[in-house]
Amino acid sequence: MHDLWFGAFLSPEAGGRDRLLRHVTLADRLGLDLIGVQDHPYQADFLDTWTLLSAVAARTERIRLVPDVLNLPLRPPAVLARAAASLDLLSGGRVELGLGAGAFWNAIAAMGGRRLSPPESIEALAEAITVLRALWTPGEPVVFEGTHYRLGGARPGPFPAHPIGIWIGAIKRRMLELTGRMGDGWLCSSFYSPPGAVAGQAKVLDAAAADAGRDPARIRKVYNIGGTFAPLPGPGFLDGPARLWAEQLTELVLGVGMTGFVLAPGPEAERDLRTFAEEVAPAVREAVARERGRPAPAPVERPITLADLDEAGRPRAGKHDPAELTPEQRRLGRHLVEVHDGYRQEMRQVQDAVEQVATELPDAGRPRPANDRPAMRQNLWTLGTYCATFRRLLAVHHTVEDESMFPAVLEREPALAPVIKKLEQEHEVIAELLAGLDEACVELLGDPAALDRVRARADRLADVLSSHFAYEEEELVEPIARLGIRV
Repeated sequence: MHDLWFGAFLSPEAGGRDRLLRHVTLADRLGLDLIGVQDHPYQADFLDTWTLLSAVAARTERIRLVPDVLNLPLRPPAVLARAAASLDLLSGGRVELGLGAGAFWNAIAAMGGRRLSPPESIEALAEAITVLRALWTPGEPVVFEGTHYRLGGARPGPFPAHPIGIWIGAIKRRMLELTGRMGDGWLCSSFYSPPGAVAGQAKVLDAAAADAGRDPARIRKVYNIGGTFAPLPGPGFLDGPARLWAEQLTELVLGVGMTGFVLAPGPEAERDLRTFAEEVAPAVREAVARERGRPAPAPVERPITLADLDEAGRPRAGKHDPAELTPEQRRLGRHLVEVHDGYRQEMRQVQDAVEQVATELPDAGRPRPANDRPAMRQNLWTLGTYCATFRRLLAVHHTVEDESMFPAVLEREPALAPVIKKLEQEHEVIAELLAGLDEACVELLGDPAALDRVRARADRLADVLSSHFAYEEEELVEPIARLGIRV
C-alpha cells in the first residue's frame, strides 16, 4: 500500500519564472511530496522541462520531481534514460518519470517530430518503456529492435539513485491497459477526467494489471487537480473550504485507490499551496488512517532549507560613516571577518574531502580489490570525523555569538534587535544543516551510494554559510567597530 503523496502542479511559463521558483521553494518548505511540471517542448512561452527540473532540484532539499508528463515523440528514450538517471543521482533519488504517448501532433510535427497514429503512439510508448528500463539495468550492452526505437549495443548507465517509477499519463482504454501492463504509476487530471470518469478509468487499469498477473495496488494512482478554496461549499468538485476538499479527496483514496494529489494552484497560489499542505493533506491522511483502522500518521516535520534564510526579508540597519573610525576600531571590525574567513576555509576543506573520497570510491559494478577496502573505510571514517569536528567548532562559534557578542551589541545599540534576532534564527537553520551532513556521513559508512547526499548537503551548507556570513558582516562589522566591541 502506497503512502499518500501531495504535490504542486506548476506551469513552466518563462515570463513567470521568478514567481515559479518562489512557489517551488515554498512547496518544499511546506513539506509537500511532489512538484509536477508539464512538458510542451513546442510551446515557445514555456521553459524546457528538464532544464527547469534541474534548477528545481538545486533549490530544494526533499521534494520529488515529476515531469507531468513528458512528450515522448520529442524526447528520444535512450537520451531520456540518461537524463532521468542523471537528475535522480544529482537530486539524491528524487525523480519519478511521467510519460505520455503524445498529443498536439501539428505542434509536434512543426518541431520535427514524427506524426503518429493513436495505435502507433501507444506502440512507441511501450517500446520506449522497454528501452528506459534496459538502460537503467546493469548488464551487457543493449540491443533492441523495435518498430519505432532501436538500440545497437548501447551501454547501460548511469544508474539512478533509486528505482525511478514510470508513471503513464492515460485517459483512454488502450493507454489505460498499457499502464496496467507496464506502468509503475498512473497520472490523470481532473481537468479531463472528473471524479465520475476517473472511477471507471481506474477499473479498466486495474483489470488490465490483473490480467497481466500484476497486483493493481502496486500501481500508484496520481490525480492532478484544480479547484477553489472558498468559505462556503460551491456546486463543483473541490469548490469550498478545506474541510470539503479533504472529504472529496478521501473518497477518491478509499473508493478509487488514488494515492497522490497534485494541485494546480489558482491566482492566489501561495495561499492555495499553504492551505493544501497545512490543512487538506493532514486531514486526508488522518481520515484515511481512521477508516483503515490505523494510527493517524505523525505530522510531517517541515524540513529546514536554504529558503528559510529568507534573504529578501532580512532586516537592515542604518550605517554610519566608516571614515570616522579609528585604526583600532577598524581592526576590531575586521576581526569578525577574519574569524569567518577561518570557517570559510574549513568549509572548503570539507568539500575538498568529499571530492577526495569520491575519486577513491569504486565505480558501479566494479568493486575494489579486497586489500583496498580497509583503506577506503579509513577514508570514510576520516571524512566523517572531519564533518563532525567542523560541526562542533561552528556550534561553539555560534554559541559565543548568541551568548556574548550579540548581547554586547544589543546593550550598546538596541536598534539592531531585528538583525540580531534574524541572525539567531539563521544559526538554527545552520545547526539543522550541520546535523544533516553528519547523518549523511554516518550513512556513507554503510552505503557508498550515499556520497551524493553527502556532497549535496555539504554544498548546501556552504551556500548557506556564505550567505549568512556575508549578511552578518554587512550589518555588524561597522557597529562592532564603532562601539569598540571585542569579538
